[in-house]
Amino acid sequence: MAMTRQNYKKDCIILSTLEELVPKEHLVRKLDNCIDFTFIEELVRDLYSEIGKPSVPPMVLFKLIFINIIFGINSMRRTCEECKVNIAYRWFLGLSMYDDIPNYSTWSKNYIMVLE
Repeated sequence: MAMTRQNYKKDCIILSTLEELVPKEHLVRKLDNCIDFTFIEELVRDLYSEIGKPSVPPMVLFKLIFINIIFGINSMRRTCEECKVNIAYRWFLGLSMYDDIPNYSTWSKNYIMVLE
């Protein structure tokens, strides 16, 4: 009996949007529909400078916590790594496949600043 090899390409092109790829019943869609996250920007506006290097949007940092807790990841470092490869998480964060996921240390530095 001959063994068959699966012949697939790892470099295929997918012509689709994140909107199309994230299932309609996924939990991140339910969260996004139930919670209006726009209040965050107003709350932290005074903490951000108008000059200097562009910052990570505060809404992204806040949503990272949601992903971390709701999906039981238990590590911000691992959460950021998961967001690099999980299309649903990227959709929830409002980031494209070409956007960088914030480094876990960015989140932890902002978390410490809020607690002080």
